[in-house]
Amino acid sequence: MIPRIVRANEGPTKIAPNDKFVGTVYQDQVFLPEDPSRLRVTRVTFAPGGRTNWHTHAVGQILYVLSGVGRYQMEGGPVEEIRPGDTVVIPPKTRHWHGAAPDQMMCHLALSESDDTGAATDWLEAVEDGDYTEAPA
Repeated sequence: MIPRIVRANEGPTKIAPNDKFVGTVYQDQVFLPEDPSRLRVTRVTFAPGGRTNWHTHAVGQILYVLSGVGRYQMEGGPVEEIRPGDTVVIPPKTRHWHGAAPDQMMCHLALSESDDTGAATDWLEAVEDGDYTEAPA
């Protein structure tokens, strides 16, 4: 890996794929892995009501909320509100989802890495509206 500065907005903003997200969601790659690192950092901006599908991460994930109000749920747990400055630490292979509140945008940094096989995320089904609209704990 060569020391360098990755300039802001170096890459294009992408609309997140609708087979992995619900609603309007934008992704900006902050940092892509370079050998020997397997760390990927993505800034994800969710429009109100936008959210991920259920998914797991082979090595886990860390979310750092930059702005807005969001929601997070681990399978079997309550829907929880997340706000700027909150860090969500998600253990490996934990089924979960995250996104914006119904009436507010939310932006977070998502840090994840791949395992030895190159696997990082296993995308599952969409979060049902009833689960998403459940009042946060």
